[in-house]
Amino acid sequence: MLRQRIITAAWLAPLMLAGLFGLSGGAFAGFTAAIVLLGGWEWTNLAGIAGRARRLGVVGLLALTMALLWGSGGARAVWPLWLGLAGWGLNLYWVTHYPDHTRQWASSARRLAMGLWVLLPAWVGLNVLREIGGIWLLFVMLLVWSADIGAYFAGRAFGRLKLAPRVSPGKSWEGVMGGMAATLVLALIFAFAQALTPVDAVLLVLTTLAVTLVSVLGDLLESMLKRHRGIKDSSALLPGHGGVLDRIDSLTAALPLFALLAPGVV
Repeated sequence: MLRQRIITAAWLAPLMLAGLFGLSGGAFAGFTAAIVLLGGWEWTNLAGIAGRARRLGVVGLLALTMALLWGSGGARAVWPLWLGLAGWGLNLYWVTHYPDHTRQWASSARRLAMGLWVLLPAWVGLNVLREIGGIWLLFVMLLVWSADIGAYFAGRAFGRLKLAPRVSPGKSWEGVMGGMAATLVLALIFAFAQALTPVDAVLLVLTTLAVTLVSVLGDLLESMLKRHRGIKDSSALLPGHGGVLDRIDSLTAALPLFALLAPGVV
């Protein structure tokens, strides 16, 4: 398993970096759309859609929606980000009340709607951040990775208080604190490297901590949906790593909020 993870990472990481930071405009939108559409394919499984034709039809509708957004300028607008945040408010309610209110979202149609407000705003967030400067796109990706790493090691070393035992028994509040500590260090390093003013540095730190917390919700939401479906991974598209959603679940929650708070957006 470790060997397979290393092999997959060896070709996947350079491809992702080249696409995310080597492309711009329509090429960047197309590259990130392909990633989101793969996530959409996996989401049809999380939604309980059976049959390849039906799943492809849903992904086709998602692709059409993205094309219409791009053509109308909505893929670089702020309003889809606000809609995404509203959707994540519902996600927070359902995750914190799982399994008590499962019937509110358990139908396939509602889970598909959930996927729409998770995936589309994330794609818009990628385009907005690429538009204002690749440095902010790099920062939010480093933020999510740092949060995951910090949470993993802090949780293993100190984890006692369970974060959401009915959704993801392995996660702890100590892990969350470890993730926030890691991203705090990242924000301070970034503020120093970019020579930010004290006010801007404080704003960056506050934004970073808020986005870190939201990124945890992205992880928990996918865990909740996989638990409901009785599956371990969203798919086997990435050998040794599970599926695309397993790699970007935290990022889907972090992107809309960070894109709204990044300088030059609003």
